[in-house]
Amino acid sequence: MIRMGVVGLGKMGLSHLSMVGAHPDVSVDAVVDSTGYILDVLGRYTGMRTFGDYQEMLDGVELDAVLIATPTRFHAPMVRSALERGLHVFCEKPLCLTAAESRELAEMASERGLVTQVGYHNRFVGAFKEVRRLLDLGAIGKVSHVLVEAYGPVVLRPKGSTWRSKRTEGGGALYDYAAHPIDLAAWYAGVPYGVGGTVLGGVFSTDTEDEVFSTLFFDQGTSAQVSVNWSDESYRKMTTQVTITGTGGRIHADRQEVQVYLRSTAPEVDGYEPGWNVKYTTELTDPVWFYLRGEEYSAQLDHFVRRIGDPALPDVNSFASAAVTDRVLEMLTIDAAAGPTTLDAAAVAPLPVPQHRRSLLRRRA
Repeated sequence: MIRMGVVGLGKMGLSHLSMVGAHPDVSVDAVVDSTGYILDVLGRYTGMRTFGDYQEMLDGVELDAVLIATPTRFHAPMVRSALERGLHVFCEKPLCLTAAESRELAEMASERGLVTQVGYHNRFVGAFKEVRRLLDLGAIGKVSHVLVEAYGPVVLRPKGSTWRSKRTEGGGALYDYAAHPIDLAAWYAGVPYGVGGTVLGGVFSTDTEDEVFSTLFFDQGTSAQVSVNWSDESYRKMTTQVTITGTGGRIHADRQEVQVYLRSTAPEVDGYEPGWNVKYTTELTDPVWFYLRGEEYSAQLDHFVRRIGDPALPDVNSFASAAVTDRVLEMLTIDAAAGPTTLDAAAVAPLPVPQHRRSLLRRRA
């Protein structure tokens, strides 16, 4: 039985608590949050030990692992403290606000032989897993281009300040949502060596961005475009999708299905034939012991738990892979602040710079 502590009881933290609390191989021995009311309710009705201070929990409870679901700016010190005590760590995405901290923590965990995982749940979605399997089989030949998109109605009006609306807390469309499709792009195409043409645009937010558009560059001539807008009410809820083009065909996928077009010259793949093919997520998804929000959320936590018991299992979403995504997020921020690299000499006036980017430009000056 794995003794686990859950840290941060917001929307994701409570969801994780529900899932690991029902896992047959996990005992949730402590929870940490800054809200007294939540701790009182959990302490009274579940019997779990509750703490308002993270370090007090680490000092007072014998644990094997921690699950951290706090705002991003708290991740680095909390993860470091857990690793120093020899604890396995599941951390919500993104791992850190700087690539240097992410690399440091990944190296620290590796040196200590600890199991790590970051909450990029899309890698456990049946349809997106099938995309990766097809790419590994070379189903569409050499990949030339990847398009990753995410749209939805998250921010539709100016609103009061929360951690999600502050870049320094890990909020904004880039870190809080575009991280997901960017992580998929890196999973499918590898580590990008550069980015360009990045736009971090505001729609309703004043302190951070609501839109993210950019191009990523990979080896072998592969490129990827990122298109994210969380102020798009034409979608009922946030929707992530990928489109991958190769010499042997094309793959398009979202959470619901995979559409695959294979040229007659494409290699044979069991279950697929030349022309259009469709696979639905219901036939690509394994059942889970506890359903909440989607099978992928339970599946990712189960994988973390099973890896603690058997570290030889593949390390999906380890700190090392999350550090790649964090580096891309950092490069996009730098690229957006730099502005256009090729200007029209005949242009009458430069494009206006959003307020939230002016501080970045001042720091680079």
